Amino acid sequence: MSPREYRGVAFAVALFVVVQVGALALVPEFVESGYQPVEDPQDPTNSLLYVAAIVAMTALMLAAFRYDLDWAIRLLIVGVSGWLSWYVFSAVLSPVAAAIPAVAVAVGLLVHPEWYVIDTAGVLMGAGAAGLFGISFGVLPALILLVVLAVYDAISVYGTEHMLSLAEGVMDLNVPVVLVIPLSLSYSLLDDDFSGAADVHEDDGDAEREGEDHGDVARDDDSNAAREDGPDREDGDASDPEDASRDAFFIGLGDAVIPAVLVASAATFSPAPTLTVPLIELNLPALLAMGGTVAGLLVLMSWVMKGRAHAGLPLLNGGAIGGYLLGSVLAGVSLAEAVGLTSLI
Repeated sequence: MSPREYRGVAFAVALFVVVQVGALALVPEFVESGYQPVEDPQDPTNSLLYVAAIVAMTALMLAAFRYDLDWAIRLLIVGVSGWLSWYVFSAVLSPVAAAIPAVAVAVGLLVHPEWYVIDTAGVLMGAGAAGLFGISFGVLPALILLVVLAVYDAISVYGTEHMLSLAEGVMDLNVPVVLVIPLSLSYSLLDDDFSGAADVHEDDGDAEREGEDHGDVARDDDSNAAREDGPDREDGDASDPEDASRDAFFIGLGDAVIPAVLVASAATFSPAPTLTVPLIELNLPALLAMGGTVAGLLVLMSWVMKGRAHAGLPLLNGGAIGGYLLGSVLAGVSLAEAVGLTSLI
């Protein structure tokens, strides 16, 4: 990898860690404020209901793109961004005062959705969502959620490929359903061109190119199909580092949020002793779940650097679950207790 790609990977890791640490910092505040939306966090059916909601929302978004209702999806996501940002800011501000920066986030997404605005909103959304779901899912429901979504992600990217179609639909919306990883400070999302995105699935022989453009984790490159005919295309060799100054990686926000749900759940519900860390709720299972997520992310990014889109959750969730189980054993928690089976007996 080139130095700029290493910097991109480091930036991606930093965003994931900020989402996870942010969720851990919000957990005690959310619990104290009574934001837990379910009566019984240990009920495994909570996970299945959430998965059903994801599938339904995916179908709704695909239908909206088909019938040219992109604007409705954009307004919906911007509204959710402001709402989740309010939860985050209300942890440190009064409810009324928290509305001011939350509205600012939504307005920023509407009037200037540059990559740094989207990433800021994405981190706030990710930390807020992971914190809320972390206190709503006990360890067993959280584990079920991660396993089911990892399987669903793999099927939707490698099998039905409808997640690729969804990615194609959201790229032009400039909303925080993806984290943007620029490989150069000169990169501008607003100047990027995704006009060729809708054509990459038409030829089965273009599977390799298709993977370069879209997917759960994808690479935007001056040499790929979506950029070759775009208005921003400059003359020159695509292999020239100077010609690739606008390249970026795109990582689905869910790839950062879903593993962080287990991190927050472990910090909330695991019987492991609490570690003394300022400002955040943390224990060894949660800490190693964070480490496992980062390890999965590094493997994932190494694959993406080779020019193919990949489903992120199998690696990310697998790393988080493996780290959580290892941390539980090292903390003296039995595996039966670690996976929440004792709560069912």
